[in-house]
Amino acid sequence: MLEVSLRHAFEDFTLDVEFNAPPGVTVLFGRSGSGKTTVVNAVAGLLTPDVGRVATDDWVLLDTTQRIRLKPHHRRLGYIFQEGRLFPHLTVKQNLAYGAWFAPRHAPREDMSHVVEMLGIGPLLNRRPGALSGGEKQRVAIGRALLAAPRLILADEPLAALDDARKAEILPYFERLRDEVSVPILYVSHSASEVARLATTVVALRDGQVAAVGTPGEVLGDVGAMGARGAASVLKARVARHHADGLSELSAAAGPLWLPRIDAPEGAMIQLRITAQDVILSRARPEGLSALNILKGTVTEIRAGQGPGMMVLLDVGGDRLSARITRRSAEAMALAVGQSCHAIVKTVSVGPEDVGRPLQKAADAPEP
Repeated sequence: MLEVSLRHAFEDFTLDVEFNAPPGVTVLFGRSGSGKTTVVNAVAGLLTPDVGRVATDDWVLLDTTQRIRLKPHHRRLGYIFQEGRLFPHLTVKQNLAYGAWFAPRHAPREDMSHVVEMLGIGPLLNRRPGALSGGEKQRVAIGRALLAAPRLILADEPLAALDDARKAEILPYFERLRDEVSVPILYVSHSASEVARLATTVVALRDGQVAAVGTPGEVLGDVGAMGARGAASVLKARVARHHADGLSELSAAAGPLWLPRIDAPEGAMIQLRITAQDVILSRARPEGLSALNILKGTVTEIRAGQGPGMMVLLDVGGDRLSARITRRSAEAMALAVGQSCHAIVKTVSVGPEDVGRPLQKAADAPEP
């Protein structure tokens, strides 16, 4: 369990956050200036808050009431920055060994060969950082942090400096890190797609305070925390079949779904993010549409905003799906809680960055 409680007053900004998170990846999510990096700096020991406590299980990094303030180099942290920050004169293998050199003698350590295999960096071991791509450098940086036997890993927007292609390359390795390593991870991001793919717990920050805490599905669907334009749903599905026309057929609780071809074998469990503004509603099942995904559900909640928009929440086969529509449309359709409704999602509205493997795969499902 990761425990964070911090209060600190700056001249023009006050941080006041408190949250507990289970094992896995805890994502600090919010706009620039919301306090994400300030929280990470306090956890890392680069900032001493006025009042605070940071602990992971029995390892207390900070407790101002008990006058516990471990120095940064005593906190047993693995830090992954936006840039790899590798030593340019050392090979990849030597950079990894440098991380292992800092591991306490009797601390449980990750096996070097397992880390190399997990991150797919075996062919890179004899190269120097100057010969690596941005994504390769970040994979090596992850390995170096992990081999230091940390009690907690900090990742401060580690994908922000990468282009879309490199992000797509490295996200699956963060998923493996989440699923295969027991070290808790505090991950900073302003990308909703990263949150949907990686997070076990999401802590949404706004103006130095916690706006929401929960699972990706709970927080991404919270209009108060995300705003109307950022609200989304997270659904789980199984890859049923890949078709010759370039589409993948998925089996979800809500019904069949069709997406552009997914890089996962048939039978694999995946999860996907669907933004609320990409969902269209119809009282009757529509016909003659180009959209392939038509999901039948029941209206569970209708939330009116301050402007012309409304958020409609649906139960689709036990999953929650959010749709953002106008107030005029809701009135014309006479929408009400308890009514049946059909949600339409365009196949091409879900991109590769919105598809990842779920936190827990089905026991009989092959690895995505």
